[in-house]
Amino acid sequence: MALLSDEEIDAKLAGLDGWERRGGVIAKAFDRGDFVGSVRFVDSLVAPAEEMGHHPDLEISWSTVTVTISTHSEGGLTAADFELATEIDALA
Repeated sequence: MALLSDEEIDAKLAGLDGWERRGGVIAKAFDRGDFVGSVRFVDSLVAPAEEMGHHPDLEISWSTVTVTISTHSEGGLTAADFELATEIDALA
């Protein structure tokens, strides 16, 4: 899968609410209300990530889950990252 250009990344980010670019990744923090909500949200991400064969980096800090996505095998951002971000938003 090909890396996206800066212009392609900016265009795709414009279509996503709350996601931001942090160098070679995109990230978003989700407030799930409490620790249990955070863990349940993370659990809901397992099936779509497995189906896509594309796995985000996840950080839980009590009520907040920070999701970070990049295509590690390509060393940056690809279309798959934005597809996964869209799936994650749908679950939130």
